[in-house]
Amino acid sequence: MSVIGSLLGLVLTLFLLLLIGRLIVDWIVTLSENPQGVRRPQEILHRLTEPVIAPVRRVLRPVRLGGVQIDLAFTVVFVAVLILRAVAFSL
Repeated sequence: MSVIGSLLGLVLTLFLLLLIGRLIVDWIVTLSENPQGVRRPQEILHRLTEPVIAPVRRVLRPVRLGGVQIDLAFTVVFVAVLILRAVAFSL
């Protein structure tokens, strides 16, 4: 395994952890009646992950199912990071 592959894999792993944190915090905010305690972590996680998700969201618009919109950009970025991480660690 090369040093560059290991370093890239580590960066992608850290970004993957940020995405998982964003997912968890967003669900807490959605399901909570009083989400005041998690607003700051949500803001930080969005600030760190949105620069990667926003360009994907511009290309891949949310899917409308009745009165609900499903944002597929997060899922596409999550899967892409998983694949790139596997490739990086195999270098």
